[in-house]
Amino acid sequence: MGELRQERPRAGVALMVLDRPDAANALSISLRDEVTAALATLVDDPDVRVIAVTGAGRHFCAGFDLGEFEANTGEDAKRRLWESSDAFHRAWLECALPTVAIVNGPALGGGFDLATMCDVRVAGESAWFAHPEHAFIDPVFSPLHDLVGGSMARYLTLTGRRLGVRRAHELGLVGSVHPDAELREAGLDLCADIAKGPREALVRSKAKARARAGITLGDRVGATLDL
Repeated sequence: MGELRQERPRAGVALMVLDRPDAANALSISLRDEVTAALATLVDDPDVRVIAVTGAGRHFCAGFDLGEFEANTGEDAKRRLWESSDAFHRAWLECALPTVAIVNGPALGGGFDLATMCDVRVAGESAWFAHPEHAFIDPVFSPLHDLVGGSMARYLTLTGRRLGVRRAHELGLVGSVHPDAELREAGLDLCADIAKGPREALVRSKAKARARAGITLGDRVGATLDL
């Protein structure tokens, strides 16, 4: 059974649900690979104009599955972990369609990265953000910098301190905050507003945003790990 659910809740809207609620939707290799493959398929679907992601249960995403890092100590296993990570990040950063994170709870580490790699974020009142992985590895920096500026991005990635949802809204990281019970519908309504635009115009707008962000990956494997 897969760890990703896909829904079509509105015209032109594809919703991906990270479906590991018992693991706080931690990004296992298999879940990352499912998401990467799903993004490629959805971008090629002419009926899709916006792609949204949310988490099952009370968490958006707790980041990478640390148990896999502890269990996979061989060189081949480590390479598989990082290749999966690189492909996952690249799929989001190079996605040609608008993307929306519906942040329904804590977004930590790689979950924080996932939210920042989306074009738009809406959040529930129980959401918060942090980079606890700063204690053992360098967090992804560039997408967060593009959203909140260098000073705050340094503060969050170097300290790992918790960013509450209201402060995230003040900083512009989150576009709007909603009661948890109303978040899904509010997020989907926002997606529906985006999906009113012609697909071709949305693709051009997304390309402009990507160019302005200045995040260039090229063809080098592992490029996203240096962001």
